Amino acid sequence: MNFISTRGGEKVTGAQAIVQGLAKNGGLYVPEKFPKVTDAEMDEMLEMTYPERAALILGKYLADELGAEYLKESCEKAYASFTGEDPVPLVKIDGELYVLELFHGPTCAFKDVALTLLPYLLKKSCEVTGVDDEILVLTATSGDTGKAALEGFRDIPGTKVTVFYPDEGVAKMQRLQMSIQDGNNVCVAAVKGNFDDCQRAVKKLFASEEFNAKLAEKKVRLSSANSINFGRLAPQIAYYFSAYLDLVSAEQIQFGDKVDFVVPTGNFGDILAGWYAKKMGLPVGKLVCASNRNKVLADFFQKGVYDIKRHFFRTMSPSMDILVSSNLERLIFEISGRNAKLTADRMQALAERKEYSITEKEKAILDEEFFAGFAGEDDTVEAMYEVFDEYGYAMDTHTGVALAVYDKIYNPDKYKDEDERQPKTEQNHVVVLATANPYKFPQDVLYALSGNDVKDSFKGIKRLNLLTAMKPPKCLLDLRYRPLRFKKVVENDLTAMSELVLRFVDGEIVPVPDAKK
Repeated sequence: MNFISTRGGEKVTGAQAIVQGLAKNGGLYVPEKFPKVTDAEMDEMLEMTYPERAALILGKYLADELGAEYLKESCEKAYASFTGEDPVPLVKIDGELYVLELFHGPTCAFKDVALTLLPYLLKKSCEVTGVDDEILVLTATSGDTGKAALEGFRDIPGTKVTVFYPDEGVAKMQRLQMSIQDGNNVCVAAVKGNFDDCQRAVKKLFASEEFNAKLAEKKVRLSSANSINFGRLAPQIAYYFSAYLDLVSAEQIQFGDKVDFVVPTGNFGDILAGWYAKKMGLPVGKLVCASNRNKVLADFFQKGVYDIKRHFFRTMSPSMDILVSSNLERLIFEISGRNAKLTADRMQALAERKEYSITEKEKAILDEEFFAGFAGEDDTVEAMYEVFDEYGYAMDTHTGVALAVYDKIYNPDKYKDEDERQPKTEQNHVVVLATANPYKFPQDVLYALSGNDVKDSFKGIKRLNLLTAMKPPKCLLDLRYRPLRFKKVVENDLTAMSELVLRFVDGEIVPVPDAKK
């Protein structure tokens, strides 16, 4: 299958799209057409394991180049690192409400679903495209992508990984996870500013001819582990199919019944994967875009204007503290009738004027496909508390945002705010995507569930364990005893960031951990 850029001018194979990550003109790669999953294949997947289901979905895009058997073997290896029999279990909360737990991977976040698999996809893509340069995976993170990328590519031959995260813009546990990272091919640095600053700078590095030329002299080429890379996005499509199939297997729905998905999202990759699943034939009802206090996406879906001229808030759901949602470009491209010039113009308007708008016709298309809402901090805390109090289910703060938005849309009698979207008239089964383990944000989760406010994350873990009896992941508990390895903070400056990356490529930056006091 071929892939095209959302901004026109390029057509590449799937393997090339994975190796490059970002199109040369700054656009994002999208499939030339959406493959379909047949009814017979859906029936076959009922009896499959999750790795087998994932391989089938990925194969629709990549099997011709990477090989169906290779994809199956890679999925088996990648998801063997997850805990439990099912890497992405579906948990019933009550009635028609379910939670899809995506946090059972090695770094306790949904990013593991894709980033444990991406190294396999990248390796094979390099082979089939004849690329023998060293691959530098350059990534901006709002918290979870960074650690998942570092862990996924740690000590993989032929690769190096550099992760930039916003200073003070991630949770303590997220920062610790990155700062103690093992491996001789990894580099981590904080950037002064917020995630949007970080992401903007990394995109500029991808676009910089001078920077890429310097890397080329060293036989190094850039790729990305962010969801701008189709190889990062594609594995996420599979868990929408798997959740649906699990509902069929449990006899909660029949084939053809529609299911709604509520997705906490900042960069729009997770929910876009659900829309791709729908384009492939999955009976999706509504996709609910759940925003936190930084409600740029919720406002866009309600008003048809994407406007980042607003105050930036740091919240208890830091992975969603984003104003520029990169993956939205893929959706904008599709609803415009795949108008690459118009998409490029809109992205330029966003960069220069900090906003763009869509037409009434395009807005009508979105209204058919999506609901959107936002939850403030108090709404999030209340939703987390109510679900725990009534059902004994504890969730992280990002999932709490999704539950709060779910309540506003599906239980509107609780809310009288005239600005909230009216509920739909028919009730489908609803799956809320749980994107992180609650122990990644122990202080905020503990406060939401008990009102108990503690300053120390590890004390928070202990008290949360006493309250919920939920076992803390060993990988998070061990952070307390691991010495810091990466403590570098750089200015939000392209020169400073590029110099750090080039020094790392030259082997000058391999920090030795501090001695633990």
